[in-house]
Amino acid sequence: MSHIARSRLALTLRSSAAPFSTISPAAAASLASKEAPAAAAASSAPKEAAAAGDPSPAPPSGARSSFRLLKAGIFTAVTAALGATGYVTYAYSVDEVDQMTREFRKNSKLPISEDLSGFEKFKAMAYSETVKVPAAAIDLYLDVRSQIEDQIQGFVEPSSEKLLPDLPPQEQHVFTIVLDLNETLVYSDWKRERGWRTFKRPGVDAFLEHLAKFYEVVVCILIN
Repeated sequence: MSHIARSRLALTLRSSAAPFSTISPAAAASLASKEAPAAAAASSAPKEAAAAGDPSPAPPSGARSSFRLLKAGIFTAVTAALGATGYVTYAYSVDEVDQMTREFRKNSKLPISEDLSGFEKFKAMAYSETVKVPAAAIDLYLDVRSQIEDQIQGFVEPSSEKLLPDLPPQEQHVFTIVLDLNETLVYSDWKRERGWRTFKRPGVDAFLEHLAKFYEVVVCILIN
């Protein structure tokens, strides 16, 4: 009888302790293997976010297209201005450009009358401000082109209408002789110990004095 009571007591103790060990070791290992990757991913997410930083948002596509249109407009305007300047420079002289644009530049500097109405005054002010920049650009173009052309004419055109001045009336019958300076009246020689030296030809002084009795002597330099 006492043996049966001990068996029942042991069974009762085992059944009461069963809730604390309801998960088998195999199930616990499986559950731990499933939760480990999720925990690792959760712990690494903040580190990756901190390392990557907060990237700035990309500009909207509308802003990019507007910027492209602005660049294209500026490039087109500059190209057209350069083309028009080149054509005007080729087709017209400075005086012609000055004459054609004189009225336009004059109108850009006219004062605004006080007798105009509010709308007419605003319209005149808007027109004056609009044409100020083109008028200033035309003035700058004329000044720069005039200076450049003056410099070029100093090289390509003679400084006077006649290369030589007129002879006095009593010497109109005298002929003119032109002599080359280099290798005719003087010559250059080079030696290692002294470098380049220029010398007069032997007898050049007497030669020139003799020619001066019969000719107008002109000495020139021929440049290849």
